[in-house]
Amino acid sequence: MKIHEYQAKQILKAAGVPVPRSAVAATPEEAAEAFRQLGSPVAVVKAQIHAGGRGKGTIQGTSFRGVQLVQSAEQAADAARSLLGKPLVTIQTGPAGRVVRHVLVEEGCDIARELYVGIVLDRAASKPVLMASSQGGMDIEAVAAKTPHLIFKEHFCATGGLAAFQARKMAWRLELPAASLRSAESFLRGVCRVFLDADCSLLEVNPLVLTGAGELVALDAKINFDDNALFRHKDYAALRDLSEEEPAEVRAAGAGLSYVKLDGNIGCLVNGAGLAMSTMDLIKLHGGEPANFLDVGGGANVDQVTEAFRILLSDKNVQAVLVNIFGGIMRCTTIASALVTAYKTVGFSVPLVVRLEGTEVKEGRKIIADSGVNIIAADGLTDAAKKVVAAAAA
Repeated sequence: MKIHEYQAKQILKAAGVPVPRSAVAATPEEAAEAFRQLGSPVAVVKAQIHAGGRGKGTIQGTSFRGVQLVQSAEQAADAARSLLGKPLVTIQTGPAGRVVRHVLVEEGCDIARELYVGIVLDRAASKPVLMASSQGGMDIEAVAAKTPHLIFKEHFCATGGLAAFQARKMAWRLELPAASLRSAESFLRGVCRVFLDADCSLLEVNPLVLTGAGELVALDAKINFDDNALFRHKDYAALRDLSEEEPAEVRAAGAGLSYVKLDGNIGCLVNGAGLAMSTMDLIKLHGGEPANFLDVGGGANVDQVTEAFRILLSDKNVQAVLVNIFGGIMRCTTIASALVTAYKTVGFSVPLVVRLEGTEVKEGRKIIADSGVNIIAADGLTDAAKKVVAAAAA
C-alpha cells in the first residue's frame, strides 16, 4: 500500500526523524493560509500524487511543474490553483497523468548537499538493507546504472535495527562532516526503525538534505507498506487513498481476487500466480498483449468467477478472454460449472477461450461442451494462447 509524501513525513516526524514544517491544502485559499502560518520567506508547493518525478512533471497541456517555489501567500495560492484538480504527468504516471487533489506547502530549506537514502528487503540475504548515495535528488535508477559505485549498502538486523557503528560507517562513506555524525546516526537509525516497526516494503528519502547547519532533514519521503502486515497497523490502513488506485484493482481486491491492469487487449483469468505469469508470457510469445494479471486462487466460487468476468469485460480494450485453469485443489467440474454459470450471467460480447487441466478434466470439458454457450475449447496452454491471440485479432 502506498501513501502520500505528507503522510510519510507525518510518520517520520512522529518517530523523531527531522522533516521540514509543512501543511496540507486542498484549495488555493488553504495553501495561502498555510504559507502565512509557516512564516517562512520561501516555501514550496508540492503536488501530492502516488508517483515520483513530480519536480520534473508538468500539468497536462501546460508548463506548470508539480513542485513550485513561492515567496508569498498569493504565489502559494496561484501555485495551488495551477495544480489542484488537474492531471500531473510524470515519468511514472504515463501520458494520462494523475489528478492532483492535495498539495503540500512546505517551508524552504537551507540546502548544503543533497543525498539519497532508501530501505528495502533484500530477499537474497533475508535481511533489510539500507542504501545510500551522495547523488541525491536524482533518478536513483540512473545512478545505479551509470555510477553504481556511488551507491552504498548496509544490511541490518530485522529485530535490532541499524547499529550505531553501521550508521557512522554509512556517514563516513557519504563523506559527511564530523560535526554532522550525531545527526546522521540519529537520522539513519530512525528511518531504519520506522521501516521495521511499520512493516514497510519500501522507505525512501530523496533528497535527504544536509543543511547549512549540518543537520540531516528528509526533504521528500516515500513509504510503501507490506499489505500482508496491515492487520497490525489499522491506523496506517486508514491512510489509503483509493482515488490514487486503479478502480478495477480496488474492485477485484474487494472480491478476494488478485488483479493488476495492463495495457493489452487479451483478458486473462487464471488460478495461481505462477500459472498466470506463464499464461501472460505465452500470450506475448504468440504475438498477443495481456490486458491484465488476474489470479482467482485455488478455491474460486461462482460469485468470484462472475465478478472476475465483469471486471475483465469492463476494460474496453479487451478483445478476447483466456481462462486457464489447473484443477488441483479445485476440481475441473466445479470450475467448469462456475464458468458456464458466470458466462450466462454476465453475457459475453468477446470470444472466450478456455483451457482446463487437472482433476476431473474430462468431466469438466463435457460440462462446457454440453452447456450450449459459445466457448472455444483449447487443448493445452500453447493451443489456448494461439487461439486467443487469433480471436483477439479477428
